[in-house]
Amino acid sequence: MTSNSVKLLPQSSRAVLVLAVLSGLLLILSPDQRFAPARAAAPATAGRRPNVVVILIDDMGWADAGAYGSTFHRTPNIDALAAGGVRFTDAYAAAPVCSPSRAALLTGRAPARLRLTDWLPGREDSPAQRMLRPAIRQALPLEELTLPELLKGAGYVSAHIGKWHLGGRGFGPLEQGFAVNVAGDHHGTPVSYFYPYRRGEEFTPGLEEGKPGEYLTDRLTSEAEAFIERNRARHFFLYLAHYAVHIPMRAKAEKVEKYRALARAGAAQTNPIYAAMVESVDESVGRVVGKLRELSLLEDTLIIFTSDNGGLSVEEGPNTPATNNAPLRAGKGYLYEGGIRVPLIVHWPRVVKAGAVCGAPAAGTDIFATIAEAAGLRQTTGVDGVSLLPQLRGRCGPGRRVLYWHYPHYSNQGGRPGGAVRAGRYKLIEFYEGGRVELYDLARDPGEAHDISGERPVQTHYLESALRRWRARVGAQTMRPNPDYKGAPKSEP
Repeated sequence: MTSNSVKLLPQSSRAVLVLAVLSGLLLILSPDQRFAPARAAAPATAGRRPNVVVILIDDMGWADAGAYGSTFHRTPNIDALAAGGVRFTDAYAAAPVCSPSRAALLTGRAPARLRLTDWLPGREDSPAQRMLRPAIRQALPLEELTLPELLKGAGYVSAHIGKWHLGGRGFGPLEQGFAVNVAGDHHGTPVSYFYPYRRGEEFTPGLEEGKPGEYLTDRLTSEAEAFIERNRARHFFLYLAHYAVHIPMRAKAEKVEKYRALARAGAAQTNPIYAAMVESVDESVGRVVGKLRELSLLEDTLIIFTSDNGGLSVEEGPNTPATNNAPLRAGKGYLYEGGIRVPLIVHWPRVVKAGAVCGAPAAGTDIFATIAEAAGLRQTTGVDGVSLLPQLRGRCGPGRRVLYWHYPHYSNQGGRPGGAVRAGRYKLIEFYEGGRVELYDLARDPGEAHDISGERPVQTHYLESALRRWRARVGAQTMRPNPDYKGAPKSEP
């Protein structure tokens, strides 16, 4: 995913030519920037460098919090975070699945550029696929500059607490710049949501000891509170990456029963186990904010709350679907809005106006650049995202950004390989099987119910060209035909 400036012109043959030329120029001139410590640089505020807390939820859908419209899930702490900060309405994960989104968040670089475009180790090819996936990297490369490595140069101590899923031995959080790692390894799902956190002889790292009945979300929050307490006098970066609300669906019994009583037939969201998991995540947010407030650190802490992809909206194991992403289409594993649009809340009292709502497009890759600027780090080269500091300061117009996705894989949820591009109100999806495209006007049709590619040939042509040029620029890997193809995959929802 990256960003550029665009203008969609009226339909005509001349416009097509002009747009093609502009597309090439804009993609050539688009900024690819990295960051490094700057001795003379100042933080984004006149005061001290902020502490940074990123709370990443696994598979939490765009519509799963009260602040985003849910009337079933109880999320008072997430809602309060939004009320005290800025809530982005059009924020996107860098991919429709977890590992590439996490890699993009920690490096600011598009998954296509990293050649890490699927969950690790990835879904195996099968005769049911028309095309074969490209070979992807099986870990976040050590040569990539990560957020904790970047911030270390500015005097920060960093902790990773929760899900890693970016490589195993030799490629874990400690090898990627974090001074502390609790619970992070190669697993994409928890070995257990309740203590003991083990499967056979395998323990979740750092959680070998615990209390009977202890819930993983609560325990990770306790570890986060302890890290904040220990480092209250230092600049710190806390990356709290919850395993929740990923399958398997496991929650506290008393919460599940509460939501069973609240569920109503015909409602969009009715899963009591998932709702209970969401509530535990919400309590975690409240505890982290409470600890910062208790230590008089809240005013000087930049808090970012988001998800790694859309909510799971299909059957994938017991007690699923987990959620319903309506009014958005589909969910995790798909390039439709339900698969990639995510909640994004930023709370930073010294900078952000309380209760702000921002409709400007934002991307998971932007988190790297935003934190870098907030910490007073200067630009060098190599980042695909942009800083959201202007939006945090109130400049929340639609802007002239283009966002890109590349997912050359068949997802476990039924999504087919493809790419997508959003420019202003228009979004194009290209399916790599045969090159079919769909175009949507998100301003009028956020649920992507009406394909207008036949009605808008100029916009369709331009966005197809822009997507192709972007893939070439970032070195996106391509698929190849499957010589053993013997059947058709699931149809799109």
